[in-house]
Amino acid sequence: MSISIQDVSKIYGAQKAVNHINIEIPKGQVVGFLGPNGAGKSTTMKMITGFLAPTSGKIEVCGMHVAEQPMEIRKKIGYLPESNPQYYEMYVREYLAFLAHLHQLGEQSKARIEEMISITGLSREAHKKIGALSKGYKQRVGLAQAMLHDPEVLILDEPTSGLDPNQIVEIRDLITTFGKQKTVLLSTHIMQEVNAMCQRIIIINQGNVVADNNIEDLKKIASTNTASIVLETKQNIESAAFNGLSGVKNIETINNTTLRFNTEQSDILKKNILKRCIDLNLDVQSISSENNSLEDIFRSLTTAEKIS
Repeated sequence: MSISIQDVSKIYGAQKAVNHINIEIPKGQVVGFLGPNGAGKSTTMKMITGFLAPTSGKIEVCGMHVAEQPMEIRKKIGYLPESNPQYYEMYVREYLAFLAHLHQLGEQSKARIEEMISITGLSREAHKKIGALSKGYKQRVGLAQAMLHDPEVLILDEPTSGLDPNQIVEIRDLITTFGKQKTVLLSTHIMQEVNAMCQRIIIINQGNVVADNNIEDLKKIASTNTASIVLETKQNIESAAFNGLSGVKNIETINNTTLRFNTEQSDILKKNILKRCIDLNLDVQSISSENNSLEDIFRSLTTAEKIS
């Protein structure tokens, strides 16, 4: 197993950032790690890489205990953190050469640096200082450093942040190719990236894993088992006015006059919503059903506005 997370928690004072999570990721998978801001994604990634120690539980990478063999594990991991820290006063090749020396690549260093510069599209910018690069090219430098030592596991936190559409496609292809023989865990808020790169999705919310599915299975759930009903009224409405309706999984407030109801019983629920509107003397502007997408599944699992 490339990554094994066993009953892991991370607590900061009174806040439990990660709550007894269990994740197993085998070699050869590209896994999307999703969740709203503050859900625990970056904390989990930092614990996998050894930058943070878990409060409890056990993490193994490539069969080695992170707490017991940190230096050996770092040889196996390539990591691109969300902040993408770099030495801006260094030139691109100089920076990669510095990292190659830290990774003890020896005679392989020069060839590996040129390979990374080529496949990440840095050839035209490699003569520049990192501080002079655009955000997109800084991100490419981050990807180059993460893959420089040919790691077994690649941990990417928002890897396409700051890239233009053409660059995004190139980086997606690169990550997909990498993931065919190795392991990639990537965090993103962009569902198109998940569709393009990932075979599996793990969703975390408030420190808990709320979904862990093959992406094709989630697509089937999105298209067949759930739906949304969007209600628009002429008056201002609040979701609390619809508490207690049978079949409602949760309610999202779109604006002052529009609510989205996530449900598995759309036909029945639509009638109940209309009846509640009549009871509340609300003038209905429109009411419509929608088949849920992956975005809707994500929202239904992570929205804080649950029905009581």
